[in-house]
Amino acid sequence: MKDIYRIVCNFYDNMMSFNDWWRTVPEDLRNKSRKGDEANKPLLNQVNYVLLNLHLAGKHDAKPTHEELRDWLHSGQVDVLRMSAK
Repeated sequence: MKDIYRIVCNFYDNMMSFNDWWRTVPEDLRNKSRKGDEANKPLLNQVNYVLLNLHLAGKHDAKPTHEELRDWLHSGQVDVLRMSAK
């Protein structure tokens, strides 16, 4: 059981945070995807825009893993949607 715990902890320790990954994205793509919204938490739509552009450019190694993306969403590093106050 300790081995499984150690493996899981090691796995999560090696995952990139959203901000670590974001710094690896080309600056022009970062600016284009978040222009005018830099003060807010990133939205999943903005991340998807970057992922699509990286995919179309053939930069598959620059994309995060499924586990990293899931962690960003579940930990609140990236918002799925933004609700405005009424």
